[in-house]
Amino acid sequence: MSSEREAAKAAFLTAHGFGDARRQPLSGDASTRAYERLYPADGGRSLIFMDQPPAVETPVCPPDASEADRLAMGYNAAARLAAGSVAAFVTTGAYLRERGLSAPGILAYDVKAGLAVLEDLGDGLFATLIAEGQDEAPLYESAVDLQASLHAEIPPEVLVVDDVRWPLLTYDTLALKVATDTFLEFWPPFANIPAFTAEAVADWDQLWAPVWVRGEAGATVFAHRDYHAQNLLWLPDRAGVARVGLLDFQDALRAHPAWDLLHLLQDARRDVSPALETAMLDRYLAARPELDREGFLADYRALAASNAARILGRVFARQVLLGRPQYRDYMPRTWRALERNLATPGMEDLQAWFDRHVPAEARA
Repeated sequence: MSSEREAAKAAFLTAHGFGDARRQPLSGDASTRAYERLYPADGGRSLIFMDQPPAVETPVCPPDASEADRLAMGYNAAARLAAGSVAAFVTTGAYLRERGLSAPGILAYDVKAGLAVLEDLGDGLFATLIAEGQDEAPLYESAVDLQASLHAEIPPEVLVVDDVRWPLLTYDTLALKVATDTFLEFWPPFANIPAFTAEAVADWDQLWAPVWVRGEAGATVFAHRDYHAQNLLWLPDRAGVARVGLLDFQDALRAHPAWDLLHLLQDARRDVSPALETAMLDRYLAARPELDREGFLADYRALAASNAARILGRVFARQVLLGRPQYRDYMPRTWRALERNLATPGMEDLQAWFDRHVPAEARA
C-alpha cells in the first residue's frame, strides 16, 4: 500500500474519532477491497474498516448507458458490477436495514475516498460454523426465509441515503451474457485447449440467449448477487430473518428471484446436498405460492447453469491464470453443478455443446 493511501486512511479515521483505535488487517478475497478490524481505545466494541481504493477498477454502468457504451467501458459496466463502490455499499446496506435485515450499520463513510467504518457483525460465517459441526438446516432455512421476505416487496429504482444515490439496475440480458461468456475467454487457456471456433461461439450465443432473456424477463426482486455461506453470518441473539448477517452486497441488482437462491444452494465453495437443495427450494416456493413452480424451477436450473459457466471462467480459471492456484480446488464441484443443471429437461442442446467442445479431460 502506498504511503499516500495509508495517510488518507489515517486522516479519515482521525476525522471520525477512530484515530486511536488499534488496527488489525483481515484476510481478503479476490476483490480490490481490504478490511481491518478496529479496536477502539476506550475498549468499546470492535468495528470494521473498509478500504476500497477509487479508480482501481473499470467504470460502473451509468443508468442510461447503451449496450455499446457499456461494452466500451469494460466488464464492470457491461456486467453491471459496482466496482466496490462505497456509495453502492452504503445505500444498499441502508435499504436492507430498513427492512429489518442485518446488514452492518455504517458509522462513517467517504464515498470519494472509498472508505467506511462499519458495525462488526462478528466471525460466525455460515461456512465456518457448519465446518465446525453446527447443524446447517436452521441456517439455510433462515437464509431462504430472508429471501422470501425480501422478494415480497418490489424494490425501488434508486437507493438513497442522505445525499448519496445509487441506481438499482436490472440484471439484464447483456449482463448475463458477458458474465457467462467469460467461460469462452478463460477456459481454453486454463485447460490448454484450442480457442473456441467462431461457429462454436455462434452456437453458444444462440443456445444461451433464451436463458438470458428469461433471466431479464423475471428480474423483479432485490438480489444480493453473491448470496452464499461465506457471505452470510449467523447472529443467534437476533430474531427471525435478522439472525442472518449480510456481507458483500454492494453489487446488488434487480434480478430473477432464483438468482440468490442458486448461489446459496449451488455454492461453488462448499457442498450442499441435493436433498437440502430440494428442501430449501420447496420451502421458498411454499412461502411464495403465487409463483409457477415448474417455470420457476426451470429458470432456476437454467440460470444456475449460466452462473456455473461464469464462475468456472471469470472467477476460477481467471484467478488461476493470475497466479492463484487455490481456486482449482473449487472447480470439480462447479463442474458437477453445471453438468447436473445441463442434464435437466430443456437443456439438452447446451449439454451437447459442452460435450462437443469441452471433453471430459478438459473439465477440472
